[in-house]
Amino acid sequence: MESDYIKIFSGSFIIVQLVKDRLESVGINPIIKDESGLGEYSGFKSTNAEYQELYVSTEELDHAVPIVESVKADLDI
Repeated sequence: MESDYIKIFSGSFIIVQLVKDRLESVGINPIIKDESGLGEYSGFKSTNAEYQELYVSTEELDHAVPIVESVKADLDI
């Protein structure tokens, strides 16, 4: 099954939130995937608790990529 969303960025919580805010400011509604809490119930914790992935719809991808690249350039990452 083909997904309507594609991962556009991954990184720390703070940077993902910054990218998300910039995307939302132009009307793009990204989805954040955070797996840091999945292992807590089984007794295992993630070694990278702040790692998140940011997804956008395939329809918004062309508009979202320059924004992500701008944030990365601003932060030199």
